[in-house]
Amino acid sequence: MTNSLLLRSAFFGAVLAAPVGVAAQPMWTPGSEITGQTVQVQTNGVMNSITFNADGTATITTPAGTSVPGTWSAANGQLCLSANGGQECWPYAQPFAAGQQMALTSSCQQVTTFMPAAVNAPPPPPPTTQGAGERG
Repeated sequence: MTNSLLLRSAFFGAVLAAPVGVAAQPMWTPGSEITGQTVQVQTNGVMNSITFNADGTATITTPAGTSVPGTWSAANGQLCLSANGGQECWPYAQPFAAGQQMALTSSCQQVTTFMPAAVNAPPPPPPTTQGAGERG
């Protein structure tokens, strides 16, 4: 019985200790990968370019070259774009990747395909704290 208790203690101790040595993963902040980037966005066969500025403003450039000012936000699992008095939001649960198309259905029930040519790199992981060694 003592051996069984020791094995269980050793097993649970190993399981509980395992996450401590795992390297921290960088946290994704929604919108961080597209801030300052221009993304190709297609809805109903029309391809616009949207620049997502760091101050929350956006510039929508139409195929004819017309610039439309707007604003954008990324919060609560939604990417929202407002322009000309209207707003449209898309579900936003994962970061965009450069050169990868992502089709999302908006709050207006429109399928929109986003394709960024480039994205910002994720932030570096936070520094890990290690326990004091023999001398410290």
